[in-house]
Amino acid sequence: MKYKIFSLLLLFISITFSQEKKENKVPKGHYNTSKFRQITDLLPTPNTYRTASGAPGPDYYQNLANYDMDIRLIDAKQPKIKGAETITYINNSPDNLEYLWVQLDQNRREPDSYTDRITDDGSNMMLRPGKFISQYSNEGYKGGIHITKVVDAKGNPLPYTINHTMMRIDLPKPIKAGESYTFKIDWWYNINNFVEDWGRSGYEHFKKDGNNLYIIAQFYPRMAVYDDVNGWQNLQFIKTGEFALPFGDFNVNITAPADHILDGTGILTNRKEVMSKKQYKRYLQAQKSYDKPVMIVTEDEARKNEKSHTNKTKTWRFKAENVRDFAFASSRKFIYDMMAVKLPGKTVMAVSMYPKEAQPLWEKYSTRTVANTLTEYSKRLFDYPYHKAISVNAFRQGMEYPMICWNYGRPDENGQYSDHLRNGMIKVITHEVGHNWFPMVVNSDERQWMWMDEGLNTFTELLAEQAYEKKLGFKLYSRGLPKQVVPFMKGDQSKMNPIMNNSDLMYNRSMTAYSKAAAGLYMLREVIMGHKLFDKAFKTYANRWKFKHPEPADFFRTMEDVSAVDLDWFWRGWFFTTSVNEMSIAKVSKFYVTDKPTERIRNMAKSYGMKVEDFPPYVSLITEDSPDFTPDMKSGKSFLQRAVTLKQFLNENFTKEEIKRLKMPKYFYRVEFEQHGELVMPIVLKLTYKDGSTKQVIYPAKIWRFNDKKVSKMIPSDKEIVKIELDPENLTADIDMSNNVWPKQKQKSTFDKLKEKAKY
Repeated sequence: MKYKIFSLLLLFISITFSQEKKENKVPKGHYNTSKFRQITDLLPTPNTYRTASGAPGPDYYQNLANYDMDIRLIDAKQPKIKGAETITYINNSPDNLEYLWVQLDQNRREPDSYTDRITDDGSNMMLRPGKFISQYSNEGYKGGIHITKVVDAKGNPLPYTINHTMMRIDLPKPIKAGESYTFKIDWWYNINNFVEDWGRSGYEHFKKDGNNLYIIAQFYPRMAVYDDVNGWQNLQFIKTGEFALPFGDFNVNITAPADHILDGTGILTNRKEVMSKKQYKRYLQAQKSYDKPVMIVTEDEARKNEKSHTNKTKTWRFKAENVRDFAFASSRKFIYDMMAVKLPGKTVMAVSMYPKEAQPLWEKYSTRTVANTLTEYSKRLFDYPYHKAISVNAFRQGMEYPMICWNYGRPDENGQYSDHLRNGMIKVITHEVGHNWFPMVVNSDERQWMWMDEGLNTFTELLAEQAYEKKLGFKLYSRGLPKQVVPFMKGDQSKMNPIMNNSDLMYNRSMTAYSKAAAGLYMLREVIMGHKLFDKAFKTYANRWKFKHPEPADFFRTMEDVSAVDLDWFWRGWFFTTSVNEMSIAKVSKFYVTDKPTERIRNMAKSYGMKVEDFPPYVSLITEDSPDFTPDMKSGKSFLQRAVTLKQFLNENFTKEEIKRLKMPKYFYRVEFEQHGELVMPIVLKLTYKDGSTKQVIYPAKIWRFNDKKVSKMIPSDKEIVKIELDPENLTADIDMSNNVWPKQKQKSTFDKLKEKAKY
């Protein structure tokens, strides 16, 4: 009985184990984790405002803001700006607007500002004396904008609420779709010393001659953007994230000291009144000077002007159409030059304004750099739409506005400068003038997506500078190349953000939004898409969205729509993650050709129940360690002569003349690649042959689509390959190049390294 019970127990256990074993065989499902899956989960759904092609849809709209302003620049010990403006806001949206949001950027500098309160001071603060006094003393600079009046067109007061850098104006009744609304704001603020208290605008004081140089921007209450994506874009200005602004027309009158030279956004409509006869005559000459700048105000004249301090004033009148912002520069110190730039169907003026402290560097390079930028960007994107572009010299500056920008570059007191300073100045001018395209015309949301203007512009700057180097006769060493972001990408991941991130939340904005984004575009052009496809798609994006408000999805979709290249894997990896590329050559094997039945053929025939001689003939590639390898495979005798079945095939399908013309490779190499990082990238190979010649081969990124860790390629060759290099120029930002060469490079000893160093 015990035996029977034991037997039944064993049977039960056996059945149970059998069931468990069967259950364990049920496969587990998983989500799509392919690096090549589409990014529909990351992009907004296309609609009638923004289409699936990346173009504006039939219902796309944008609201407008027109400004009439009277500005007074008060040049005193504590300089001030006073202004009265009338804003006409045009609601082209389908929504009724109950209130308006206005940006008050100067409130970033108000005492105990929101920006100061959210700033981590750290344990090792470095402050300029002026900043220290203003931040910790009650006697320092008193920043912040002072609103003295907000009224409607009839003068009736409008209720408003100020929240740090944003002001909400509550309307007596909603502005309906298609309607406009006019209101007025009076205001003033103390101009900051941007040298002591860093800022994108303000004044620079020159102690030796007692003069100020003014670069004035973000100085007036400006309308925020209302669009189909965010509604009101009213994120606070906390110093880093720049601006989201609507387009509009500007009529601006600026009253300044009569001995100042002043220029800014828009057409100067009373040039004859504010210029001397001599200056105006030179201006007319400059309009016809395409080879070199004409001095409107010479250095000698500027030096004399520095010594005059008048109480009289002069009003400069500007008119600008379809711009998103207004800025100006003013000083009695300015040297002022211009030259004409020929674009298809129009002439544009390249302009520079700079103090004597910038000489001789600026007279030699600034305006010519502006001209090169206008020419090169116009070729690649669209013709510069405005009539002038101004470069203003200001201490350690680099900032852009429509038609005008501030740029650094000061020689020492003896007028001496290094190549590094010269190159840096040329690069900054190119970059800031280039911002006229991104974002002044292709008007992306800088507050949210810094890369859409900084990255796209840094990339275009790189191409413009590469063209300019031929004229200059020296290298500029532009940033934005993939290999230049490698040290950053090898860094601490906890201090790294994806490119697709709010600009105020980035740990390293310079590398993430500028360099990495630009390097990504460079990869697309040089390796992934090629020049022809990329250039057409990039230009189409710029033209689709000029004078409009694009979003990231509009860029991504346009690039694919125009090129027919699936780039979702690239956007996901390079823009939405901080993943890195670390490819290597894992193994290289030399192969030989045979038409004899190999072990694999014999096994296949057996599995099909066939005799080997009845199995269809195959040409096989084998290595020396294969059991089917024979010494004659290494002989110089042509495989075409050795292979019986192949000769039979050729004789049956080709003429003798055709067979003579056939060339078979003598060498076959299988290269195995490994990806140690999380990115997928094209495989760029440089092959070096025994005779010294080289060849580049590119395998598209989708070679990794079924295995994103290991892939292999067979390389046939007429010539013996002696060296294989994986992406030797590092066009894919590979973070470790030490495993990218076959045969493996012998590691140099410390003694060898010292010997090499001693040679220099």
